[in-house]
Amino acid sequence: LSHKLTAAQIKEMNPKGIIFSGGPNSVYDDGAFQIDPEIFELGIPILGICYGMQLMAYNLPGGKVESADNKEYGKAIITVKNQENVMFKDLPETQTVWMSHGDLVTQVPEGFEVTATSDNCPISAMANDAKKFYGLQFHTEVRNTEYGNDILRHFAFDVCQARSNWSMDDFIDMQIQKIRETVGDKKVLLGLSGGVDSSVVGVLLHKAIGNQLTSIFVDHGLLRKGEAEQVMDSLGGKFGLNIIKVDAKERFLNKLAGVSDPEKKRKIIGNEFIRVFDDESGKLEGIEFLA
Repeated sequence: LSHKLTAAQIKEMNPKGIIFSGGPNSVYDDGAFQIDPEIFELGIPILGICYGMQLMAYNLPGGKVESADNKEYGKAIITVKNQENVMFKDLPETQTVWMSHGDLVTQVPEGFEVTATSDNCPISAMANDAKKFYGLQFHTEVRNTEYGNDILRHFAFDVCQARSNWSMDDFIDMQIQKIRETVGDKKVLLGLSGGVDSSVVGVLLHKAIGNQLTSIFVDHGLLRKGEAEQVMDSLGGKFGLNIIKVDAKERFLNKLAGVSDPEKKRKIIGNEFIRVFDDESGKLEGIEFLA
């Protein structure tokens, strides 16, 4: 959601909790994202992550944010100072996390305690349990943060009392509905490589709009043995996608003949793929969307 939402607008949504996400700015930058300070008066649990934690300290009485002497980007080790705190419940005292910040909180706001520290960031986490406000200087959403998912679960389920009623099926249903609303009765063209990204897009689109989707699969001769056939059998056969397979092996191999530099090969393959795709898509009529 936009940072420009007012406290009144958020109150109307009646959320279980609020997360202020990270960002590249300093709270002191011109044009930096700010929030309606009345949000802190709504009685809704808040978690600030990285810039979000700095935003909390900047807006709440007693907090202070300053430029860091040692700006961080990478793994760091934090020490949990209060393992009884709900955010670190049942988690190790020492943890690997991912830091990415130029500023840091140098003084916690009134009513907060420091719940975790690190060598370069003395206030790595802070908490005000009474108001259910929590700040983390590190990124819980990044895989390099060992217990990031656990910490987020603690906030969602223990602090916000949210229910675990969302699944990937819900995501699929939401995306299918969005696709149908966007596309309507128009036709869509997909460049299908056989990789994960384009395959997932293809299956979702097909579930949403069926034969309104046409996929172009370019066999450039550089796939693993039998992979082109596997793509056609799986996506064309099992999932029922309408796929135009283009046998461009000779075309690509001729372009790559005598080239040994990997970077030059990559550019040749990319450029030729676009040309082949353009040639084939030019034969189709009524295409309104490219996926």
